Amino acid sequence: MNLILFGPPGAGKGTQALRLKERYGLAHIATGDMLRAAVEAESELGRRAKAIMERGELVPDELMIALIAERIEEPDCRSGFILDGFPRTIAQAEALEELLVRKGLALTAVIALEVPDEVLSARIRRRVEESGGARSDDTPETLRRRIAVYHEQTAPLLDYYRRKGLLYTVDGTRSIDEVERAVAAILEGLRR
Repeated sequence: MNLILFGPPGAGKGTQALRLKERYGLAHIATGDMLRAAVEAESELGRRAKAIMERGELVPDELMIALIAERIEEPDCRSGFILDGFPRTIAQAEALEELLVRKGLALTAVIALEVPDEVLSARIRRRVEESGGARSDDTPETLRRRIAVYHEQTAPLLDYYRRKGLLYTVDGTRSIDEVERAVAAILEGLRR
């Protein structure tokens, strides 16, 4: 099973990905976490990505595709994976599809967590308070920019994946457990 968890910043993708990882034994590929780790390690990718991320912009496609291509070759991806935070543009989605075809893989489903902007803002404020601002991209200015970038560049992926018959939507404003049950119901339906 190869999945994409889709939704704006603060929608709960990371939380649900961890639950799916545990439930189905899938690798959780959180591109945001991978990029933040590269920035912290001051790797070449990290140095290139840092300024882009701090502006709330998207990291260039070629860097992201290279990162994903390398990551899905790791042993923990043999049973499947969950992409969290990727793709974010139509071009990335097309590049991902080409990459998967070359590797003899395909997507099982794209799960979109739908959450209104005002709920996202409240969630991010809460995350900042709880973490003490541990994430450099959790500032009000960056959040506004990330949400705007999501609506401008990423939201069109809904139609892209709907046309491919892969899109399933879940109300992300419900409790974490309710969202998990809704996602699991979708996946169990696909396994039949």
